[in-house]
Amino acid sequence: MLHATIIAKEPLPGKVKTRLCPPLSPHQAATVASAALLETIEVVLPIARRLGARPTLLFDGTPPSWIPTEFTIVPQHGDGLGERLAQGFRELGPGVIIGMETPHCAAGIEPALRAAGDDLDAVALATDGGYWLIGLSAASARIAPEVFDGVPMSTSSTGLQQLRRLHALGRPVRLLEVARDLDTFDDLVSIARSTRVGRLAEAARLAVDAVQ
Repeated sequence: MLHATIIAKEPLPGKVKTRLCPPLSPHQAATVASAALLETIEVVLPIARRLGARPTLLFDGTPPSWIPTEFTIVPQHGDGLGERLAQGFRELGPGVIIGMETPHCAAGIEPALRAAGDDLDAVALATDGGYWLIGLSAASARIAPEVFDGVPMSTSSTGLQQLRRLHALGRPVRLLEVARDLDTFDDLVSIARSTRVGRLAEAARLAVDAVQ
């Protein structure tokens, strides 16, 4: 069975979205992170149900009580993001791992899952040079350490270097929608000033209005 996985941290003040502080307080940043995670859960779950995929959280910390019981919770292991992604795919097998802060891009999850089932990998780049989604087929999940080993994370070239690694391994890749994720206060302002609806957009507007 394929998995539809969200990689996330426990939304604790001082532990999540620290690049939003200042001008946000650690508590405000954690509130934004909670809204992002909950909305992402709400968009992933019906997609997983419809496609028969296993909804999963690859989680760092103690899961909040509001996470739906349908989600399988798998602890993160490893020192950096690349290692945690590799360990996640090794444990979960073929499927998709997405970040917790791009619920507006839910339409990309289904084609990524279908690609994984068709022996294709999938990558959705972020506007900052990273990526907000990666999907691996069974063949690539079996060699997950090679997929991620040495690929620098959180840089302006992470997405391109991840694509190059997959191509170097001979893997066919489906490119999906480019999206802006949430790392900086400018990203938060962009969400707040957009026409988006949902929990994250509402939390962004409250947070931005509180400090501007």
